Amino acid sequence: MAQDLTAHVRPAGAPKTVGLVWSLLILNTLGSAGAQTVIPLPRSLIQMVTMGALVSAFALALLVNLRLRVRPSAYLLLLTLLLVLSVISSAHLESGAGALFRCFRLALFVGTLWLLSRWWDGGEGFVRQHIRMYFAVLVSVAAGLVISPGAAFPDVYGGRLVGALWPLTPPQIGQYAAVIIGLTVLLLLSRRTTGASAAAVIVPSLVLLALTHTRTATLGLIIGLALAIGSLLLTSAAARRFFSWAVLGATVAAVGLSSLLQAWFLRGQSQENFSNLTGRAKVWDALLAAPRTTVEQLFGQGLGDKSFGGLPIDNSWLAVYNEQGLAGVALVAAMILVLGGVALLRPPSPARAGAIFLISYCAIASYTEAGLGDASPYLLHLTVAASLLAAPATAAPLPAPAAPDAPRTRRTPHPAHRTEVT
Repeated sequence: MAQDLTAHVRPAGAPKTVGLVWSLLILNTLGSAGAQTVIPLPRSLIQMVTMGALVSAFALALLVNLRLRVRPSAYLLLLTLLLVLSVISSAHLESGAGALFRCFRLALFVGTLWLLSRWWDGGEGFVRQHIRMYFAVLVSVAAGLVISPGAAFPDVYGGRLVGALWPLTPPQIGQYAAVIIGLTVLLLLSRRTTGASAAAVIVPSLVLLALTHTRTATLGLIIGLALAIGSLLLTSAAARRFFSWAVLGATVAAVGLSSLLQAWFLRGQSQENFSNLTGRAKVWDALLAAPRTTVEQLFGQGLGDKSFGGLPIDNSWLAVYNEQGLAGVALVAAMILVLGGVALLRPPSPARAGAIFLISYCAIASYTEAGLGDASPYLLHLTVAASLLAAPATAAPLPAPAAPDAPRTRRTPHPAHRTEVT
């Protein structure tokens, strides 16, 4: 029977605490900088909430896995090596004492993921919890829009939707909406949920995604879904029908709504501003032109706030290069390649399609968003992909119980061996 996507769910075979731990990890990665909220929230209060969520997540994960049972994972091994590299690069304190604090945060984050790996079984439990928590975040965004439309569309963001109750930027909201739309579509195609439940998640999420005018999230959603559904075309009639209707709809939209789509895509920007990616290219050029020692090139300057010269880097690869050097770039690339390689080697299945969507989305978003080198939603997306690619755990068969002793029967000797007593 299909399950309601917004119902309380948890990874199959896992205690309820695992779902709570995952929700706390998502809360930790919501960030502490963004738009002005209806009720001003001090930055220190937001940091206390997010960091408290991470500490609570680690404590609960340890409590529910006291025997420290984990599943071997190349993804988590590479992530652990990235943590070690981050500590090495931050030890010189070139990025200040905050770099070591960020290393401590990353250590708790990675440790919690290791503790949760015990429940990776290729099932959809983590997917559903992922959808449920991010949908709750989007509900808070919609509530802020209803309560204070002016605060939800500030001029500083060019009239794009932001979080009015919790400080969330348009790219964050677009990312959360795109990810849960893609995962819900795949659950629907694999008949893991009902059409009504899927529509209750997809329709409002699409509206919020459109209001954010987030191009990266939209392209990631389209390309990621195309690759994921393409992996199901040979085995799923529902995927073939959806793909056909999607192509038809895209063709009609391209012909009849081209001017409207172009206006939405440009967001009122000039051609020059659009070509340099809203000023990102200037920051990237300055970062690459900055002088660096050989050590800084190899190991970076330590974990920072993903900015250069006071401006956001907005590129995962350049942010990793700046903070963890070429060694960090190699480790992050290895994580993407390992997950992608494992996904390609798996036979077609809904789990494989979900992993392909998440991996491709993170790879596309890495060009204009930072986060692959530190605790972030992108690492959580990749973790869900890793859990989908994990082989189901097989328990060792229990020995068969010994059969009860059969009643002894008296053997009747063969007539040839019978002794007559006279």
